[in-house]
Amino acid sequence: MKSLKLLLTILFTGTLLSSCTTVYEESFYDTVNYNQQASLNEIVSQYDLWYIDYNSTVGNGDIPYVSKAFTLSFINGILYANNNIVDIGRTGDGFGLDVGTYNVFNGILETNHDLDGVNDFEVTVISNNEIRLYNYRQDVSYLLVGYQINQFDYDRLFYENIEYFLQEYIGWEKITTTGGVPNTFDAENYLAFTPENITTFYSSQDALNTPIDAINWDYVGGYEVFDVSGFDDLKILTLNYDGGDIEEFELSVINDGRIALYNVNSETTYEFLGRGFVQYLKGAKTKTSAKESVRNNNRKRTKVERNTKIRRNLK
Repeated sequence: MKSLKLLLTILFTGTLLSSCTTVYEESFYDTVNYNQQASLNEIVSQYDLWYIDYNSTVGNGDIPYVSKAFTLSFINGILYANNNIVDIGRTGDGFGLDVGTYNVFNGILETNHDLDGVNDFEVTVISNNEIRLYNYRQDVSYLLVGYQINQFDYDRLFYENIEYFLQEYIGWEKITTTGGVPNTFDAENYLAFTPENITTFYSSQDALNTPIDAINWDYVGGYEVFDVSGFDDLKILTLNYDGGDIEEFELSVINDGRIALYNVNSETTYEFLGRGFVQYLKGAKTKTSAKESVRNNNRKRTKVERNTKIRRNLK
């Protein structure tokens, strides 16, 4: 930005020395503004998708619609966002949802989100496919990495953000139990994951087929998701109950609405089905229904540092 201002100053000085007419000076300003606007438009629209590298966020401020999104797209004045992990790559043909509009004025990227309203950003080019958006009112900047849609790895994004996938259903209902020795977790029929505080989970022993609104969440605790060395599509899920009990599972995703949990102590495999999909629309969420004590009203992405665990042999 500073180098651009310096270049404009040099060009403007040269123009003043070579011409004394007011008409030429006004024409020059119009040309500079047009070229500057066209250049920034080309920068933000040169890639189909901009992945938000949230771990590279700088500053304590927050632009809600950015911190909720996994990708942003700037296409012909329309702002698109992928806010959900479920169905990512399919929603909006991969671009996500139409969440607002954008424009460029005097070298500033202006966005108008349907719910969050107007936010302006200075855009700095970091590399061929990286830009940084800086909002001076919130004093926060976001690193965006550009991809063409036919080169974007949606599966990798899915597994790198698996904890958000768990949060996109009001609850998970146990549908099958296979093998293993009897253990206390056999009685747990429902799980719910929420971004309260850092990572909080709830569990319930209510009977199967209980309406999701009527579930009594018996237990609460914290949960962690770990990577497994050498396996991109397998995770370790640890449930740390407030009473001190710890349950550890190998977590695998069967599809966008079903997961398998392998209890490494009892050697039991449980399958859970997602109940009550929570779609994050236009900076807010709409849901089938839920007890507000179980869900967080304003989900945002958080900086997550995962440890790596060695994979245990599946039985």
